[in-house]
Amino acid sequence: MPRSTLYQLVASELRRAIYSGALRPGDQLPTEVELMGIHQVSRNTVRLALGELVNEGLITRTPRRGTVVRERRPLLIHPQRELQPQPEETKEAFAWAVSQEGRVPSQHIEVAIVQPAEEIASRLELADDEFAVVRRRLRFVDGQPYNTNDSYFPLSLVADSEIARPGDITRGANRVLTELGHRQVRMVDDIWARMPNTSETHRLQLQSGTPVVVYIRVGYDEGDTPVRVAVSVLPADKHLIRYELESR
Repeated sequence: MPRSTLYQLVASELRRAIYSGALRPGDQLPTEVELMGIHQVSRNTVRLALGELVNEGLITRTPRRGTVVRERRPLLIHPQRELQPQPEETKEAFAWAVSQEGRVPSQHIEVAIVQPAEEIASRLELADDEFAVVRRRLRFVDGQPYNTNDSYFPLSLVADSEIARPGDITRGANRVLTELGHRQVRMVDDIWARMPNTSETHRLQLQSGTPVVVYIRVGYDEGDTPVRVAVSVLPADKHLIRYELESR
C-alpha cells in the first residue's frame, strides 16, 4: 500500500477517536513506538499522520507530556444580540458572553488617536485629514488569549468621552455612543477566513496550522452615519459564530 495512503489511514483513525470522544481534550496519544505497533507502520508514517493532525489543530506536542488532544471549547458568539436592548447593569458584550459560560473574561486595552488605514477610513466615511480613536484589545478567557478586537471611532464624535481615554469601559463603548446621541441601529458584517500573520500567531499563541476568522462590523446610527468599525481576529478553533434569523 502506498505510504501516503498508510499515513492518511492512521490519521483518519486518530481523528475519528478524537471526534467521537474516545480521546478527550488533554488525553495523551500513544507514543510513536506504540502507534507503530498498533498500525503496523513505520515511524515516518506515524510522524506524517501526527503532523497532519497538528496542522488541523486537533493535537499538540509538548516537551514533557508528548502528544495530547487539544482543548476545543469554542466561545459561542451571537452577533445579532448586540442590537437588542440590554439591562443597565449588563457588562460589555464580550465579558457578558464569557461570563454566561461560567468562564473568566479579561482584556488588555490600548487606546490611541490614529489616521486610520484606507480600509477603515472608507468604512467610517472619513476625509483624508480626519482622525479616529482606536481601542485595541487583546481578550482572554480563563487567562488564555482568545481574540483581538480593534474598534475605531471618528475622533470628532468621541474626543471628550470615555472611549478616547485609556482603561476598560465596564458598560461597553456601544452604550457610550448611545449616551453621545449616536445609538447604533444598523450593522453590516463582513466575515472571511485566512491564515494568521506572524504577529497574530505570537499574540494569540496559535498552534501551527490554526486559521483565523476576520470579522469586521460597521455600526450606523439613526442618521445612517457610520460611528464604529470593529475588527476582530478570531482563532477558528476557539469560536463559534451563530446567527439566528427570523422571517417577518
